[in-house]
Amino acid sequence: MTAVRTTRSSGTWHNWAGNVTVRPARSAAPADTGELAAAVRAAVAAGLPVKAVGTGHSFTEVAATDGMLIRPERMTGILGLDRAAGTVTVAAGTPLRVLNETLSAHGLSLTNMGDVMAQTVAGATSTGTHGTGRDTASLAAQIKGLELVTADGSVLRGRADGSPEEAALLDLGRLGLGALGVLASVTFAVEPEFLLTAREEPMAFDRVIEDFDRLATENEHFEFYWFPHTGRCNTKRNNRSAGPADPVGRVSGWVEDELLSNGVFQAACSLGRRVPATIPGIAKLSSRALSARTYTDIPYKVFTSPRRVRFVEMEYAVPREAATEVLRELRAMVEASDFRISFPVEVRLAPADDVPLSTAYGRDSAYIAVHMYRGTPYQAYFSAVERIMTAHQGRPHWGKLHSRDAEYLAGVYPRFADFTALRDRLDPDRVFGNDYLRRVLGA
Repeated sequence: MTAVRTTRSSGTWHNWAGNVTVRPARSAAPADTGELAAAVRAAVAAGLPVKAVGTGHSFTEVAATDGMLIRPERMTGILGLDRAAGTVTVAAGTPLRVLNETLSAHGLSLTNMGDVMAQTVAGATSTGTHGTGRDTASLAAQIKGLELVTADGSVLRGRADGSPEEAALLDLGRLGLGALGVLASVTFAVEPEFLLTAREEPMAFDRVIEDFDRLATENEHFEFYWFPHTGRCNTKRNNRSAGPADPVGRVSGWVEDELLSNGVFQAACSLGRRVPATIPGIAKLSSRALSARTYTDIPYKVFTSPRRVRFVEMEYAVPREAATEVLRELRAMVEASDFRISFPVEVRLAPADDVPLSTAYGRDSAYIAVHMYRGTPYQAYFSAVERIMTAHQGRPHWGKLHSRDAEYLAGVYPRFADFTALRDRLDPDRVFGNDYLRRVLGA
């Protein structure tokens, strides 16, 4: 029987934003599926709950535990590449950066992705990480197979062409919140690498709202950032291109993506935290700092961006047809309040998908995300935003701050009961439970 060495915890674990800190009783860093199963069995024998963490880019306590903490750093790498089937199988702890770079080295790519590459594949898919897209968005929607270690140490496989049980596991487990077990590997659909032309352009808020439907339908990938306390946005449109490649210049890219978007923005946020009255003026300057640019590159170099300024975030998915009304209400709320918001509001899109716990399940969706600089009081602002979102049947991102519970969520997810029934079957003793899951899924 495969065994894995576990250690008694000698310290704390905290997430990227620093708003979640836990002190697990034990930790383990398995190198393969066998060692992962052994770690789960050892924890159960010791009466400890089990949670697997990624790189901590969730803002909720979805991965928090005081029991056995499964760490991802040794379960990494490509396990299989099938060009004929158009799939790649990857160990669950693999960072998205490694996956993207390895796929590119083989002339392949994911169809779509979010803008952060530090996450592990398991952490990103389990919480519903998505990009923006007219036709494709969620990473979980690109999953074609998975391998899951359950509460008794069994290894289950999910696949569409398998038994009814395997098909059901794939259906419901693609976005599983860590509530069904611990992912060991994930199989994604991939395609030959392609080029994207990105067009970034400042635009007035009113114009974005007026042209929203056109911008959303005419572009494969459309997103924008609105700077509160201003009437200005920065838009980004990504579309497939025949080439040739024309990447961002090294110097100009550093100025835009590092100096302005991270270095200067960090200083501005720090000043705003100390002197909130300066924030509206800073917002007006920030909204004018980035200029229009166009470039063409391979997908992950267009979709992703460095994120070094730390923050907390809340994001809701609302029906796409409600997006402009929600944004108008959000702007009116900010203007009528004394909130001082240093971070832009991010707006992205996704088509309806068939992943039961996906925020885009069954409906074309618009994602509206609000942020606050780390260490800045955020609760009142987030609560005011949340009231707007829930009035429009919004679904909160599973890895971002929100106050919704199982009663509310069961009302906005048509297949919520299907998921909880599978959880009852696979983890009746709630080995993988924690306070967050009890709130959002029920006891």
